[in-house]
Amino acid sequence: MGFIPSSAPHWHLVLNHFPSVGIVIVLGLLAVALYVRSDDLVKASLVLVVVLSLLAIPTFITGGAARAAIDGNEGIETALIQAHQDAAAFALTLLLATGWVAWFALWQWRRFGRPHPWNVPIVLVLGLVTLATMVRTGSLGGDINHPEIHTGGELEAAAANGSWTQGAADWVMQNAGVWPTLEALHFMGMAVLFGVVLLVALRIFGVVRHVPFNAFHRLLPLGVFGFMVNVVTGMLFFVVDYERYSTMTNSFFPKMALIAIGGIAVLYFTMFDRPWALKAGDRAPVGSKVAAAAVVLMWSGVMIYGRLLPYLEGAGG
Repeated sequence: MGFIPSSAPHWHLVLNHFPSVGIVIVLGLLAVALYVRSDDLVKASLVLVVVLSLLAIPTFITGGAARAAIDGNEGIETALIQAHQDAAAFALTLLLATGWVAWFALWQWRRFGRPHPWNVPIVLVLGLVTLATMVRTGSLGGDINHPEIHTGGELEAAAANGSWTQGAADWVMQNAGVWPTLEALHFMGMAVLFGVVLLVALRIFGVVRHVPFNAFHRLLPLGVFGFMVNVVTGMLFFVVDYERYSTMTNSFFPKMALIAIGGIAVLYFTMFDRPWALKAGDRAPVGSKVAAAAVVLMWSGVMIYGRLLPYLEGAGG
């Protein structure tokens, strides 16, 4: 392997450190920020939580590729891999929920001057629970490639508990109406998300300059709701058929990368001063227009790559 990871399993080895180590750092920073009553540190902590939650998506996806690469190899226990995937999916769910609450606090901070009193403490509590699940996920991941540390109890527990992600996958496949319903929800979620992104960008570009930016700012939670619908439905698609998706290096993986980067870029319109300062009739500065164009291009790329999935299936895998 060179300096830059050359495959999805290699990327997983790099990416899995960001959510697991990052959550420890962020929770420590947030605790200090609350103790010293520093709004700037609290905001920085919330931004980092959002970033970590978005990075967790490609981390989980590349984990599926890593499973496809090693499952069935000599000395590798499938039950442990499944237990690790179950724990990772649960940790991802909790981290995404934590990131959503953190983003909402940032949105409230810009819109109302302060987040709701319960918002930041919930981020801290959810973050601590997420940390506990990540510790277990990391422990199970270490067990997979290190049979010398197996106690036997891990395998017995994995066999006895079954797999909730496999149960979810079976439920999707065994009920004829579930997959089409998820597809419909996925498309509607993207339509809502991209619609909000496009409306905000149009204001920045000056198409509707007579409307102040804060009128569009209130639409952002609707766009984030569409994003969460897409994440939930997308993760269900992935756990059903992770082996196929793991081969889509020319379409699926670029889509996941753009989702993470595009989500982070939306923070610019959530909390920064320049777009918020636009009153009715004001022209946006060049920097804001560049940011708006970049966000529209990234989310357009997400849709394009998503549409190309059936045509590029397995290409370059």
